[in-house]
Amino acid sequence: MPVVTTTDQTQLYVKDWGTGQPVVLIHGWPLNADSWETQALGLAEAGYRVVSYDRRGFGRSGQPYDGYDYDTLSDDLAAVIGGLDLKNAAIAGFSMGGGEVARYMSRHEGRGVAKAMLISSVAPFMGKAEDNPDGVPDDVFSDIKAGLRDDRAGFLNGFFKDFYGQGTKGGGVSDPVLRWTWNMAMMASPKATLDCVDAFGKTDMRADMTAFDVPTLVVHGTADQTVPIDTSGRQAAKMIENAGLKEYEGAPHGLTATHADRLTQDMLAFLKA
Repeated sequence: MPVVTTTDQTQLYVKDWGTGQPVVLIHGWPLNADSWETQALGLAEAGYRVVSYDRRGFGRSGQPYDGYDYDTLSDDLAAVIGGLDLKNAAIAGFSMGGGEVARYMSRHEGRGVAKAMLISSVAPFMGKAEDNPDGVPDDVFSDIKAGLRDDRAGFLNGFFKDFYGQGTKGGGVSDPVLRWTWNMAMMASPKATLDCVDAFGKTDMRADMTAFDVPTLVVHGTADQTVPIDTSGRQAAKMIENAGLKEYEGAPHGLTATHADRLTQDMLAFLKA
């Protein structure tokens, strides 16, 4: 299989489709690169080189015991960009993947990046604090970890219903998509699945926002129950100088599937602008 080897010798599974300006797609928790299916195909068919990879611990990549912090994960992104010699690239992070984008822009000074996209992203900071009153309380993340430890398969089965906004006016996917998403999640290392809850839930990336010096697209659903828009998408758009915000009214978290075609078209429009 196509792989990129990181600095700690972890092998990352990589898809590399098409030719043209590179677009790197970084998936959300607890999924893998397959979750970008509609966008990856649409971008490749539109003349872009689309690179998507499974985060360490997830999908078909190596499953080391450690390394599930954003410094290491951004180093992995740097390994993909450097290993494939990508230049003038756009990088897009969905959900947890937005953290890799943010930390890459600061820790690696955005090398090789011409544009950035944050889709339903956790950046800049999900956790509730005195200076982040709209954040998510710590006990929510503790409950997620407890559910994963008790019955990971059962917990994730319920988690994806809110993820996709099942039964809501602005969301919902088919039962086969739910099963497909669950299957992706169950491929992951249980240790990685647990550790990444702390990474996306407790990492303060507000300082990283000042490192964005490229045009940036922020897309977020107003009814996102997984990563609330007030503490994430709206704050990111305010803090990034060159950011444009697109709010999907009534949309849930899982926009890559619930609003797949609309998201693909918005990404293409941004890339072509």
